[in-house]
Amino acid sequence: MNQSGLLQDVLVFLLAAVVIVPLFLRLRTSPILGYLAAGIIIGPYGMAFIGDTKNAHTLAEFGVVFLLFMIGLDLSLQRLRAMGRNIFGLGLLQVLVTGFVIGLAAFAIGLDINAAAVIGGALALSSTAFVLQLLVERGEKATEFGHYTFAILLLQDIAVVPLLIMVTTFSQEGTSFFAAFSMALGQAAIALIIAIWAGRMFLRPVFRMVSSTRSAELFVAMTLLAVLGTGWLLSLTGLSMALGALLAGLLLAETEYRHQVEADIKPFRALLLGLFFMTIGMGINISFILTHLWLILSLVLALLVGKTVIIVLLCRSFGVPAGISVKVGLILSQGGEFGFVIFGAAGALNLIPVDVVQILLAVIALSMVTTPGLVHLGGRISEFLNQKRQNLAGVVEAEIEEGGNCVLIAGFGRVGQTIAKVLSDGGIAYLAIDNDPDRVVECRAKGMPVYFGDANQISVLSAAGAEHAAAIVITLDRVEGVNNLVTELRRKNPELQIFVRA
Repeated sequence: MNQSGLLQDVLVFLLAAVVIVPLFLRLRTSPILGYLAAGIIIGPYGMAFIGDTKNAHTLAEFGVVFLLFMIGLDLSLQRLRAMGRNIFGLGLLQVLVTGFVIGLAAFAIGLDINAAAVIGGALALSSTAFVLQLLVERGEKATEFGHYTFAILLLQDIAVVPLLIMVTTFSQEGTSFFAAFSMALGQAAIALIIAIWAGRMFLRPVFRMVSSTRSAELFVAMTLLAVLGTGWLLSLTGLSMALGALLAGLLLAETEYRHQVEADIKPFRALLLGLFFMTIGMGINISFILTHLWLILSLVLALLVGKTVIIVLLCRSFGVPAGISVKVGLILSQGGEFGFVIFGAAGALNLIPVDVVQILLAVIALSMVTTPGLVHLGGRISEFLNQKRQNLAGVVEAEIEEGGNCVLIAGFGRVGQTIAKVLSDGGIAYLAIDNDPDRVVECRAKGMPVYFGDANQISVLSAAGAEHAAAIVITLDRVEGVNNLVTELRRKNPELQIFVRA
């Protein structure tokens, strides 16, 4: 493609995004659906503003890489331990049972066992981006309902890695299902062990050195190097870049730099992930879908009902109250964004027929559209069953590192440390952000929950959970910056308690 054609495609992508996506946001639905719609409109099956999607697909793959990196940042070992029973018990059973039932149905209608396994695994996943957005908007992330929902989502995100490896392995001639599945799990486990060892040896010292320069540009560059470099190294071993990015996020989640990293990487992730969903939309053939509309609607209904029933039964077996079980089942009944990733890869490798891929993509998209309504329905059913209870005591502990339900201290100098001592003496949990790497290292060595980041940036405070904290204490000494912070925090959450050093 010549330079002029490439620039034209970029302009078309940007124009479609800024015109169409805001319409979906006004309808209070996921921007993912907006990007899909934009892709359908500009793609070869729509108005054909872009005919050759090869270059766009190459760039869009980085969106998946950054998404998995962000998920890795949420998968700290501390969090996995705190929520272990629900993640590796309830979450694992949800993926296995749902995947088995859907895969069995796919096999029964004539698909081979490899294709059926991929379909079952992909449709067992729910939309992390969509569901978390709804939980945050409704203020339910730190409730008992949000706790169980989040635990299942975390396991689903972990399951993406062996699923992607399994798709690649299945595409190789002469590989049996059980051999491919075992190889996928083995490769993921080995890569995880090696990456954790190497990351702990090198990542923290390198980030410490870069942060000591106080250069925001160098810190961003180091973050991108960590994501793309780890992905590239894993790709050399035959695994995916996405797996490498997930591991990089997992390793950085254990460090004091995670909140600054999350704030820095968010714009790259959002833009490239939007491009990814637009390229998915460009591959959707609307006329084909309209031809098979009743089949697709029937599959959507079967998916929503089937996943809801399975999740409700599993939640009840774990002692979850009936009303909460129904809410969890309904909010997780849709297909997820990783279904687009897995089906796209499976279609490209001829593991699943093209027509079947088209139908499955439409099923995921339409099931996501129904989610807000299903969440509302779940709330009504929960009220009817009169099962409202107070939050689990353990939920607060699981959410501490995100800044939810604890006091967030912006700036950890003399004043910040004094406030932290007062809070600790009173038995009140806190989380602190400071941009002095030496101070952060020193405080963390004492077991204090202090993270590296520029507390003057609203994006860093948001990454640390400022909007959902019990209160925020700003001890910074730059008046103009503090005024801007308070204004932005107040805009995001008018009820937030804010205390500012004067």
